[in-house]
Amino acid sequence: MDIESFRKYCLHLKGVEETLPFGPDTLVYKVMGKAFALTGLDAEEFQVNLKCDPERAIELREEFPGEIIPGWHMNKKHWNTVFFEHGLGNDLLINLIDHSYSLVVEGLPRKLKESLQQSDG
Repeated sequence: MDIESFRKYCLHLKGVEETLPFGPDTLVYKVMGKAFALTGLDAEEFQVNLKCDPERAIELREEFPGEIIPGWHMNKKHWNTVFFEHGLGNDLLINLIDHSYSLVVEGLPRKLKESLQQSDG
């Protein structure tokens, strides 16, 4: 999956906004103001930090040691850095994006969840 496909996929998810809170070189995708995906635009390789259930994060790192590593500059228990151009299939990449998005949505306060459910996009 290339960066344009990644952007398009993230932006199709309900309630997602694309932001640049750390300057022009880091895209951050948020749902209801909470980050679920971050990527640097100046990296040599296209890689994305994605939130992950801690147990699943360990399993993924063991199964894909060169493609999925502890989150760079993130809480390594809850975030993975995923190298999108190392041959991981699109189905897995989409699953990882969806998992990150879902974890953030699950952690939202009830009122924000209700607002998200009622929103159009």
